[in-house]
Amino acid sequence: MINVIGLGYIGLPTALMMASHGVEVIGTDYNKELVATLNAGKTTFKEDGLDELFQAAVKAGIKFTAEYQKTDMYIVSVPTPYDKFSKKVDACYVVAAVKEVMKVCPKGATVVVESTVSPGTIDKFVRPVIEENGFKIGEDINLVHAPERIIPGNMVYELLHNNRTIGADSKEIGEKVKSYYASFCQGEIVVTDIRTAEMTKVVENTYRAVNIAFANELSRICRHDNMDVYEIIKICNMHPRVNILQPGPGVGGHCISVDPWFLVGDYPQLAKVIDESMKTNDYQPVFVLERIHEIMEEHNITDNRKVGLYGLTYKENVDDIRESPTLQMLDIQERHLARPLKTFDPFFTQKEIVKNQILDFDQFLSEVDMVVIMVKHDHIKQNWDKLKGKVILDCHNICPLEGVYHI
Repeated sequence: MINVIGLGYIGLPTALMMASHGVEVIGTDYNKELVATLNAGKTTFKEDGLDELFQAAVKAGIKFTAEYQKTDMYIVSVPTPYDKFSKKVDACYVVAAVKEVMKVCPKGATVVVESTVSPGTIDKFVRPVIEENGFKIGEDINLVHAPERIIPGNMVYELLHNNRTIGADSKEIGEKVKSYYASFCQGEIVVTDIRTAEMTKVVENTYRAVNIAFANELSRICRHDNMDVYEIIKICNMHPRVNILQPGPGVGGHCISVDPWFLVGDYPQLAKVIDESMKTNDYQPVFVLERIHEIMEEHNITDNRKVGLYGLTYKENVDDIRESPTLQMLDIQERHLARPLKTFDPFFTQKEIVKNQILDFDQFLSEVDMVVIMVKHDHIKQNWDKLKGKVILDCHNICPLEGVYHI
């Protein structure tokens, strides 16, 4: 039996996938309300294919509880934020989970950390917790790092098809854990050491962050001299060895906007390109606010309550708002004592999560003169006609209407 610790955006799909493929699974989360929701037969967030996977896992016998279980394998999938001052990973949730595991686990158990951490985190924080509880690693407890590699909006598919990395102290234990993931994973599963596994996951997200930063910086250069960044990127990408990404309003989610900071925190004198890239991405919501102000002045819009932000999530077609560029922008506004812009998101029409949020799309449009497309939900692509007559700032270059502004 496997006890999956943490039933959030990563832990829940992982638990469901294993259970639906014949592995006995019990999911544990300290949030009793979340556990109650799952036990009532409901999922806790929206994701394509998740409800079907949930039903398959329930049929296969998955159970949910707030209690840690006595079993032979644990998968720890809890958040790993970063300290905004030092930029180092904050491993407090991982440490807390491992401490609880140590209270119930038998000798011979395997603890798998799925949470993304910086290289050396398991050595610095997890091993001491295990040893302080009287266990000898490699004999009494086996320690493994198996970082997740999925993206909200396509989780179920990517769990099945993405390649995986298993980091372990010994090849034998790595292969044993690999067999559990191979129960559902159709991609290649590589077994390596723990520190390499830690580093590869952080490097993957850092690579993406640096490339996004280049596109965002390019958009500012082109805006400064009134050049079309999208046309320039399109032409450049015709080169066989060039693949520039598209600029956007910022970077959100719990991976690309967070994980690269781990390297900056641990290697401040070495990670110079990474540091500047993260600062570039973090500044992008400010750049969008500046564009909004420029366009408001051009159209004599003097009341920012007449400006509406479309989209609250960090990416399209999900209900995940972690590190959302829109929320970053609203936070910047609040710190400058400005009245918050109106917002609308089709994934949040039942509850208000920010000030000045409007739950009905038609009402949202009736109350604003200017619409800023922050997120490219499919919903907006189906409603272009309703935006006719509005001043539009399109942060993703997706709107086909005439006279649209871009970042």
